[in-house]
Amino acid sequence: MAKLKRTSKSAAKTAATKKPATQAVAKAAKKLSVGKPTKASTTAVAKAAAKPGMRRKQRVAISHYREEAFLGDGLRAYAKYRDLGVAAATGGLAHAHVIRLIGPCDPKEVSKLHYHDAEFQLVYVLNGWVKTYMEGEGETLMRQGSSWTQPPRIRHLIRDYSDNCELLEVILPAEFKTVEVR
Repeated sequence: MAKLKRTSKSAAKTAATKKPATQAVAKAAKKLSVGKPTKASTTAVAKAAAKPGMRRKQRVAISHYREEAFLGDGLRAYAKYRDLGVAAATGGLAHAHVIRLIGPCDPKEVSKLHYHDAEFQLVYVLNGWVKTYMEGEGETLMRQGSSWTQPPRIRHLIRDYSDNCELLEVILPAEFKTVEVR
């Protein structure tokens, strides 16, 4: 059984009242927040980032289907994205969205080898099908009900997809870089 380290009341009080340096708070909030954060969310994100092992404050995220929620302001021009509110609810811990691929597929536009600098990525086919290529796996046809994970920085691309293709994607953390490979 692990031993717990005892601390004096004065040491515990000092540790509890210490505030992270202003620059560290601003840097952590900028790195982990999504959109324009409120002061309260910035403080919560910064505290979570400053204390390893501490959980970020999270809230419930409920997203009901609305056709007008699919927006064309995402990573790819051939897709519309429906944000599920996970990034805001988790303080940037994760991001989840539904991706609607717009047909017909144009391989010249979609077949660009790239990778994501993310810790975790899961894709689930909600509707239709998508043909993917992943480094080390080759080409795979994913149909409705199929899912896959993509390890960090694995190079991949889309080869083809059906006109009715919709995907659920979950990525950790919410903010990540996408790099095209030439």
